[in-house]
Amino acid sequence: MLKGIAASEGIGIGKIFAVTQQKITYEQKPVIGVHKEIERLHDAIDTFVEKTEALAEKMEQSVNEKDAKIIRGHITMLSDPFMISQMEDMIKNDTCAEAAAESVLNMFRDVFAAAEDELTQQRATDVEDIKTRLLKILLGIEDTDLKDLPPNTVLVVEDLTPSMTAELNKDNIAAIVTESGGMTSHSAILSRALEIPAVLSVTGALGTLKQDTFVIVDGIDGTVITDPTLAEKEEYEKKRAAYLADKELLKAFTGKPTLTADGKKKEVFCNVGNPKDAIQARDRDGEGVGLFRTEFLFMDRDMMPDESEQYEAYKKVADTLEGKTIIIRTLDVGGDKEIPYMGLAKEENPFLGYRAIRYCLNNEDKFKVQLRALIRANADSGGNIWVMIPMVTSVGEIKKVRELAEEIAAETGLGLPKIGTMIETPAAFIMADTLAKYCDFFSIGTNDLTQYIMAADRGNSDVAYLYNTYDPAVLRALKGIIGAAVDAGIPVGMCGEAAADPMLIPLLLSFGLEEFSVSPTSVLRTRREISVWSTEEADAVAEKALSFETAEEVEEYLKSIRK
Repeated sequence: MLKGIAASEGIGIGKIFAVTQQKITYEQKPVIGVHKEIERLHDAIDTFVEKTEALAEKMEQSVNEKDAKIIRGHITMLSDPFMISQMEDMIKNDTCAEAAAESVLNMFRDVFAAAEDELTQQRATDVEDIKTRLLKILLGIEDTDLKDLPPNTVLVVEDLTPSMTAELNKDNIAAIVTESGGMTSHSAILSRALEIPAVLSVTGALGTLKQDTFVIVDGIDGTVITDPTLAEKEEYEKKRAAYLADKELLKAFTGKPTLTADGKKKEVFCNVGNPKDAIQARDRDGEGVGLFRTEFLFMDRDMMPDESEQYEAYKKVADTLEGKTIIIRTLDVGGDKEIPYMGLAKEENPFLGYRAIRYCLNNEDKFKVQLRALIRANADSGGNIWVMIPMVTSVGEIKKVRELAEEIAAETGLGLPKIGTMIETPAAFIMADTLAKYCDFFSIGTNDLTQYIMAADRGNSDVAYLYNTYDPAVLRALKGIIGAAVDAGIPVGMCGEAAADPMLIPLLLSFGLEEFSVSPTSVLRTRREISVWSTEEADAVAEKALSFETAEEVEEYLKSIRK
């Protein structure tokens, strides 16, 4: 049995098709004609762009537009004039096109790989994928054909790249196993989007899992069973059938209100990254949007989106959800999100640096463009847009935001939207009762809140054992934040990963959480988990869980009482 990261739920049973990384070799020949060699490079880039756009169009049909944007990002990256000019300069210095492309792309890959946060590190995988595909075009090497794999194939790869994903017939793929990748890697994101069971970071998978051998992949527990016995096959066939039956049962919660076992009303919202994601939120029966990440409007472009473009994006999300609440987070630039044209200097510790509301309040002209677009969109969508401010650490920040919003509302003659705070810093937790006086709502960002409370970078594997939402320190913070909102009479939601964690749901219900914002695919499962707990039962679970001293004790207890 092999162990890895359970990145995409489900049970896959089938035969292995292993894709080993092709070793690309070439001879470094002297450049005979510089212009001809540069032309050969540009022809290869043009072919790359053409092929990649075709792959993106396939991905739009087989997966969704959001994930097709990942591969279109490869076009943007390789079309960068600076990157191309670096390659041309090397060719002018008597380097062949292959060596120039490999050298420059390796440089960019190494820059991304050296980043402190995991999300930026994932871009190194993109660059490696671009490099491999561009070199193959230059050398005339054909890719491994993944289009016609037989049914019940278990795909084993070093890393699942976006270009591979676009070629797959997902109906024939029983499961995916990779040697690298974490929960936020492209491999994980794409596997979940395809709804294919996946176990990632299985050390030595390509050396251990032999071609055409039978294997079971458990994307729930993160295990890979090689050469299973008859008893194991029967056990996992039953487990898979139960998983699929359970998935079918979830459909009964479509169109139903979110209620606890004793009839208390809650809401399950969705986290979205762009207007197209809102369609999935609506179709998956989300009761609103708990987090619209506006930074995606600002990324992969050369200049800031103007007021009109932002207004259209915000209004489109509101129109898609037809009268439901839309919580839009103002620009959360910095940290793990780099936007080159904003001129942010490289920081030693960007997560504690010049980011989010700190940047916005120091760049009022840019921030007021976003606030104006939000205020206009709110007025034109019936007042359903709420504005959420990220990375707040002081009352002065939220007061200043309200002051700017009130100025714009007075100038435009439009009403003020509800303005709230994303509680994700220890300072905001400690001052939650005071912040509540100036906020119309709270939303808890558990991803950052956990890493800040535990002083453990969520992208650093060496301290991953500390990054645990079950830790009593984090649970006490959640109880305090929710309690402060309840006492102040303002709505309180959660938009971090913990909102969809079935083991935490009874605690969150007991604390008084009203809105759970999750990925669209988790809406029905979260609604069902809420439905099985009464207030009395949830209170008993919370009291017991808060009596423990370690995360391990809490987790073990919550597993033991899960319904």
